[in-house]
Amino acid sequence: MIEMVAEPTEEDHKFEWVEYNELRGNMYLEMQNWALDKFFEVYISDNGDGTFTNPVLYCDYSDPDAIRVGEDYYLVASSFTNTPGLPILHSKDLVNWNLINYCVKNVPEDVSSFRKPRHGEGVWAPSIRYHDGLFYVCFPMPDEGIYMTTASDPYGVWSEPVNIRPGAGWIDPCPFWDDDGKVYLVSGVAKSRIGYNSVLYVTELASDAMSVKGEPVKVFDGNQTGDRTTEGPKLYKRNGYYYIFAPAGGVKPGYQLVLRSRNIYGPYEKRIVLKQGSSDINGPHQGAWVDTPKGDNWFLHFQDVYAAGRIVHLQPMTFEDDWPVIGKKIEGECCGEPVRTYKKPLEVASYNEKETTNPGITDLYLRGWQWNANHEDSWITNENDDESITLYCNYDEKERYIPELPCILLKKWEAPEFEHTYKLDLSQLCKGDYVGVINLGMSYLAVVFEKKEDKIVASSISGRQEFTDGGILYNESETEICSDVPHHVYIKYEVKNIGMRKEKEIPVAPEEIVRYYMSYDGKDYNKVAEISAEAGRWVGVKQGVFALSHNEASNGRLIVAL
Repeated sequence: MIEMVAEPTEEDHKFEWVEYNELRGNMYLEMQNWALDKFFEVYISDNGDGTFTNPVLYCDYSDPDAIRVGEDYYLVASSFTNTPGLPILHSKDLVNWNLINYCVKNVPEDVSSFRKPRHGEGVWAPSIRYHDGLFYVCFPMPDEGIYMTTASDPYGVWSEPVNIRPGAGWIDPCPFWDDDGKVYLVSGVAKSRIGYNSVLYVTELASDAMSVKGEPVKVFDGNQTGDRTTEGPKLYKRNGYYYIFAPAGGVKPGYQLVLRSRNIYGPYEKRIVLKQGSSDINGPHQGAWVDTPKGDNWFLHFQDVYAAGRIVHLQPMTFEDDWPVIGKKIEGECCGEPVRTYKKPLEVASYNEKETTNPGITDLYLRGWQWNANHEDSWITNENDDESITLYCNYDEKERYIPELPCILLKKWEAPEFEHTYKLDLSQLCKGDYVGVINLGMSYLAVVFEKKEDKIVASSISGRQEFTDGGILYNESETEICSDVPHHVYIKYEVKNIGMRKEKEIPVAPEEIVRYYMSYDGKDYNKVAEISAEAGRWVGVKQGVFALSHNEASNGRLIVAL
């Protein structure tokens, strides 16, 4: 029999709503109602009337950078330990974006070292540039170095990444080609690796941008100016000025700095050009300055909304006395605050997205699915006659905790509220196989089906990861749901907003609850488990599916319609 879990009532959350409305008026409530009216499964920013409403991507595309090439825009984002990595998105109007490719199949260097998830490590904040017919994506791995990969076609196969600056601690790199042909790299540093942060360096690169030519020159020290956690620098040039865009003040409560100098090595002046102000968009963080073919300027940045991760916003940008002002200018100040709804940068006719020419990228990955760590093609096939995929049950020799396993197929949240239904075919499981659906964050919850003798037992497994200097500690519990389930089961994964979080750093972040419902016919569902959503280590919550086995010789498999 399916265990029923009591749902929280409206009265349970009345205090959160009253407290928040007293502090911020009806701002969030209005946004919540707009969100519910506008979408259910996938967020859409384009209002269809020549305006857009931020964010342009309600999805965890952390640390975004973007460029314009002709009439096309390309965006790249962090991927940490998930693979394929370094997602590439494309847009014609800066509002509507499509995932078109990934730069790397697996996390590079010692591929085997990322066969086990190293949450919060791997591929950090990248940059994307275009020079002389070639696309460049430069990205850091905080323990290994700074890498460069290139492609003549962003839809095609990207080159094997080259470690252009080996060594731990160098992060957030961005290459820059100057008017005289010289190539430079601006980058930050990670305190967790070398003992200090908030310092930016400029280093000359070789002419092909594939190695370091000069010594790093310190150009800014946020420790001396009171700009803590200065990071994520991007380097540009306009009207004879070099500009370094860099966020500071922390990811959740911070602001956007711009540094300016006539010399690439400084000295640099600084100015805050974007902060939260009176808006409900906290810590407008690192991003990209892009322009339109007609010369208008725009800025893409992220907002950390906790459980859903780091979502992407688009702000208008102007110049006053050769200083940028981003968003809506604050009266009496030199900086701006984020806008929520605004006129679109461009109106373009509908178009068909070009097909990827990368044979290693399947449609499944272009729909946003990624593995929990470095993966092998043999784990999956999607060559079934219907819309389902087949996951082969991987041997779990050490019976590890589920978040430690690489072969979880995961997807980011794509809306503030949504539901996603998995249709599971358990008929080909062997004894000792266990499969299921997971909600993965710092806290996690999975509904698991294990083949025991001639029956399939359903259970819920809930746990929490605690990251320490010595590794990860787990606190996990299991509850049986049903001792005998049929071969075909439906699991509905539901995300619901129940109010506001109470973190001081991010008082405008929503609080979500995740609920699982189970059905045997796809019509009648009963709730079987729920959990409060909690972000992962620098990433948002992901949903996913997995297939594992305690039996080394298992030939079991899970067929699942996503």
